[in-house]
Amino acid sequence: MDHEPANQSLAAPGAARPDHDAVAAAIERRIQTEREQAAAAAAAGHATTFDGNHEKRQEFRRMIDPGILRPNPRPLALEALQTLLKLAQNIIDHPNQAKYQRFKPTNATIKRLLVDLRGTLEYAVALGFSPQVENFQPYYIFHPRHMDNLKIGAAMIKEALDRELVKEDRDQRKRAEEKAAHEAAVVKVKQAFYDDRKGRAITDERERIARAAAANRASGSPAPNVIADHRPKRRMPGSGHTLSGNIIDVDDDESAEEETDGPATAPAHDIDGGH
Repeated sequence: MDHEPANQSLAAPGAARPDHDAVAAAIERRIQTEREQAAAAAAAGHATTFDGNHEKRQEFRRMIDPGILRPNPRPLALEALQTLLKLAQNIIDHPNQAKYQRFKPTNATIKRLLVDLRGTLEYAVALGFSPQVENFQPYYIFHPRHMDNLKIGAAMIKEALDRELVKEDRDQRKRAEEKAAHEAAVVKVKQAFYDDRKGRAITDERERIARAAAANRASGSPAPNVIADHRPKRRMPGSGHTLSGNIIDVDDDESAEEETDGPATAPAHDIDGGH
């Protein structure tokens, strides 16, 4: 076989050689185009996912408020949301343990917070629980295929609790401050009442003394300088010792007032023991 034409065509001095800059630019344009296409595809996929989750989040938000928070007493509604979050979080933390994937509606706590209240049992169903009967006992059992809904619903409960608990704490502080202010006002009113009574009593006493003094001046009798003490006098019965060693007996009939003021003398005795 004769390969000369091919060799001649490759080695032909007049053949045009490729421009390396043009080739590099073409490769760069192709790579940039591929990158832009990949980014657009990723953005489109992310937008689709975001839109789907956004609608689901909005659905759960509406089920919380107004669905649960408005028709129920606020403390019970918050406690019910905490119970729903605990049920969901147990499944998220222990996805392979069946005991966390069910609850009995006849349980006292579950009945009070999820069955008797409005909107709470519907929220549990939206999380992925469905009613079933096992061994003639009613249960709500979670299906793992609803794990995405469970995670979104749990996140929405956390969002609501973070907002509502802060509001509840602020309201409690406000109520406590209002109560303290009311109690302080009551104490102030009582103190003002007592001060007013005391002030009026002092004023009345001063006016009474002034009237008595004026009456005494009008009658020509001097005003008494000392207020008589009408309290009953009491004497202490018994005896006592003076500093000199003498013993003083004080009787209730005041017989001690009849004794002389002289010093008491002891009877003299003979040194030898005679009389």
